[in-house]
Amino acid sequence: MPRPERNVTVITGGSRGIGAAIAVRLAEAGHDVVIGYAADADAAARVADQVRAAGRAALPVRVDVAEEDQVHRLFDTAMETFGPFTALVNNAGVTGPLGRFTETATDEMRRVVAVNVLGTLLCARRAAREMSTRYGGAGGAIVNISSGAATLGSPGEYVHYAATKAAVDAMTVGLSKELAPDGVRVNSVQPGMILTDMHATMGDPERPWRNPDRVPMRRPGHPEEIAGAVAWLLSPEASYTTGAVLRVTGGL
Repeated sequence: MPRPERNVTVITGGSRGIGAAIAVRLAEAGHDVVIGYAADADAAARVADQVRAAGRAALPVRVDVAEEDQVHRLFDTAMETFGPFTALVNNAGVTGPLGRFTETATDEMRRVVAVNVLGTLLCARRAAREMSTRYGGAGGAIVNISSGAATLGSPGEYVHYAATKAAVDAMTVGLSKELAPDGVRVNSVQPGMILTDMHATMGDPERPWRNPDRVPMRRPGHPEEIAGAVAWLLSPEASYTTGAVLRVTGGL
């Protein structure tokens, strides 16, 4: 089957922070964008407006990636609107409050695992089924958004979150090998300390500016710096790149 003439990318967690920056950057690179969002319809609409201002089509779709039926609705809606999609960015993720592991509630851990691990698996599986040449697709690419925490462990902050991101990287390596013969590339990006509202949600809005010396570049990163890495991995320039875990952490 020939490749679709247009680039259509599904982004989960696309209404804010890194996901929003990815949506705009991909629009600038010529992608139509499906913006998956968890709750804030107004924020998703604003991102969609930015995508359209860049000259591309945008479709916000509400989805809880931990719920299989909602994942299928996300992709069904994307295909009904745009036809075959060419890429998935698995960006949706949650951390829960900052704190020591021994004080972390079971419900918090369960939700973090459900969104970050199960949600990423569910989205990747559906995307692979649609894009894989084994199933009649035209090929494509998946980028999973991991975290520098996957190797640092995040002691005293969110060990459970770090564990889920290590799982995402393992998933990336395994899927890259399984799906390479079927025309689907799978890579991961590990952001470091990035300036988003995630820190306020965790309970520490000043966290990116605390102890700047721990980052060799002596500053937090910007969502646009992560978006650039994702855009490259989805571009023809990365056509021979699969199974990569790209660290974008300022040297941390």
